[in-house]
Amino acid sequence: MDNPALTFAIALAAGIAAQSVARHLRIPGIVLLLAVGILLGPDVANIVRPGSLGHGLDEIVGLAVAVVLFEGGLNLRWQRLRSEAWTIRRLITIGGAITAGGGTAAAMLVMGWDWRPAVLFGSIVTVTGPTVITPLLRRVRVKRKLQTILEAEAILIDPIGAVMAVVLLEFVLATTTTSAAASLLGLPIRLAAGTAMGVASGLLLGWLLRSERVVPDGYENIFTLAMVLALFEVSNAIFPESGIMAAAVAGLVVGNMRTRVQAELKEFKEQLTVLLVGLLFVLLAADVRMAQVVSLGWPGALTVLALMLFVRPADVAVSTAGSDLTVNDRLFLSWIAPRGIVAAAIASLFARRLAEEGIPGGDELLALVFLVIAATVVLQGGTAGLVASALGVRRSQQGWAILGANALGRALAWSLERGDETVVMVDRNAAEAQSAQKEGHHVVYGDASQERTLLQAAVESRRGILGVTPSDGMNLLLARRAVDMTRVPISYVAIDRRTETVTAAQVSDAGSRILFGREVDIEEWIHRFLHGSACVERWRLEVDELGEAEPTALKPPGLPLALERGGKTRPVDERSEVKTGDVLCLALPVNDEAARTRLREEGWVPVETDGRYASRR
Repeated sequence: MDNPALTFAIALAAGIAAQSVARHLRIPGIVLLLAVGILLGPDVANIVRPGSLGHGLDEIVGLAVAVVLFEGGLNLRWQRLRSEAWTIRRLITIGGAITAGGGTAAAMLVMGWDWRPAVLFGSIVTVTGPTVITPLLRRVRVKRKLQTILEAEAILIDPIGAVMAVVLLEFVLATTTTSAAASLLGLPIRLAAGTAMGVASGLLLGWLLRSERVVPDGYENIFTLAMVLALFEVSNAIFPESGIMAAAVAGLVVGNMRTRVQAELKEFKEQLTVLLVGLLFVLLAADVRMAQVVSLGWPGALTVLALMLFVRPADVAVSTAGSDLTVNDRLFLSWIAPRGIVAAAIASLFARRLAEEGIPGGDELLALVFLVIAATVVLQGGTAGLVASALGVRRSQQGWAILGANALGRALAWSLERGDETVVMVDRNAAEAQSAQKEGHHVVYGDASQERTLLQAAVESRRGILGVTPSDGMNLLLARRAVDMTRVPISYVAIDRRTETVTAAQVSDAGSRILFGREVDIEEWIHRFLHGSACVERWRLEVDELGEAEPTALKPPGLPLALERGGKTRPVDERSEVKTGDVLCLALPVNDEAARTRLREEGWVPVETDGRYASRR
C-alpha cells in the first residue's frame, strides 16, 4: 500500500466518484471529498497514503493548482471586472491584509500559539478559492455584481495569498536580519513578475490558438494544458513561487481574447479542474490526522468562529466602504468566504517545511486550516441559499431571450411582450436584427454561440431562452451552449418536422423543452408572417366544466406561441396545459376560418383587444 502510483490512482478515482455522488445529491462536492479523504486515509482504511508520494505530493499539488487557477481566470470577463473593479481591488489588498492580521491575532489570542505559526495561519486563511466559490454560485444564483465580486476575489486572492504565505514562511525560517528583509522584499517582486509573465504568456497563447496553421485542429486543449504547466514551472524557476500568479493571469488574458476554440477550451479545462480538485482534496484530507483536529478542542472552534463572525465582516466592511453595495449585499459578502484547495495545499506544504526545520506547530497548523476549510464549506456553503433568500440578494429571473430575430421569432416576442414580459432578441443576421428593431424589439446583434454576446444580452438573468432559428439543429446547439455558459434556468427548442435532424428525445436528453409543444414547419411559418398570410390572435378559454383546478392538454389548431395565466406569460411547450380563463396567443393563417370555428367549438373566445399581430419587412 506504500506504492505511490496506487495512492495516486485510488485518490484520482475516489475524487471523481465522490463529486459524481455529490452532484446527484445536490450537495457541495468538497464535503464528500473531505469525508472520502479521511475514510481512505491512514486514520481509517489506510488505503490512500499521501506520505508515499514524498516530495512528489508538493509537485502534484503545485501543477494541479496552476491548472485550477488558469481555468478560473478563463471565466472572468473584463467588462464585469471593470464594473466592480474598485471593490474587488480593495478586497484583495486591504481586505487580504485585514484577514491575515485577524487570523494571526485569533491564533495567538485564542489558540495561544507562538507568533511564527500564527503568522503563517493568518496568511493561509486569506485565500478563498474558485474550487468552492464557483460551484456555490452556480447553485445559489445571486445578483450579478455579487457573483462578479466573489468570483474575482476567489481567483485573484488565491495567487496573492499563496505568494504572501510563502514569503512569510521564508521570513519565519530566516536566520539573519538580512535574509528576513530580503524575503519580505520578495513579495512585490514575485507578484509583479508573475503578473508580467502571465500577461505575456497569455497574449502569446491566445494568438497561437487563433490559427490552425500553428496549433492543428484537435490539439488546442492539450496544447494549452502543456503550455500552462510549462508557464508555471518556468515562472517558478525564474522567480520562485511566482508561477501560481502567472497561471491565473494567463487564464484571465486568454479568456478575454477571441480564439477559435474558446467554448471547447473552457469545457475541457472545467472537466480537468473537476478531476484535479477531486484528486487534491482526497490526498490532502488523507494527509491530516483527525486526532490532531480533535485535539484543537474549543479553542480551535472559537478560532474558526472568530474568522467567520468577526474577521470576514470587518474585511468586507472596510473594503466596501463607499461602494454602491447595499447593506444586505455586504452582509451576504460577509458570510461567504469558504476556503478551498489552495489553503489546504499551502498548509500541507508548511507542515512539512516546519517539521524539516525543527520548528514545532506544523501539525497543529495543518489541523486548524483543515478545520477552517471543513467548517466554512459546511456552514457557509450549506446555508448560502438560505442567507441569500433571507437577505433578498438572489438574482431575479425576468423576461426571455429569443435566439433568432426572424419573422416567427418576432411574432413570438410580440406574444410574450403582450403579457408584460421583457424580451431580448439575439441574431447575427443584420437584416433580421434591423427588422426586429423597427418593430420595437430589444435586439442584440451578434453570434449567440459566443459568450460575450450572451452576456451583452444578459441571458443569465432571464427566465429562459428560446431557440427559433430556421435550423432545429442550430436551435439545440445554441440552447446547450447558452445553458452551459450562463446557467439560464430553462431552454426551449423549436423542432422542424421537415428535416427530422432533431428528435423530441434529443431535446429531452439535453434538458430542454419543445417550443410550441410540437414539431412545426419553421420555414413555412416564417414565410407566412413575412408575406402577411399569418397573424397572431389572443383567445380565452371559457369552458365552465373544466374547473379552475382541472387543467387539460393544450392541442389547438394553428401554432400556440404563449400562454397567459394569473398575470404571467410563458412560452408553450409539450408540458403546457390549460385551465378555464387562460389566454392563448395563437398563430393562425389569416383566412383559416375553419380553425377559428374549431376553437369556438372547443370553448375558446377571441379576446377583443388590439390582440392581433402580423409581421412584415
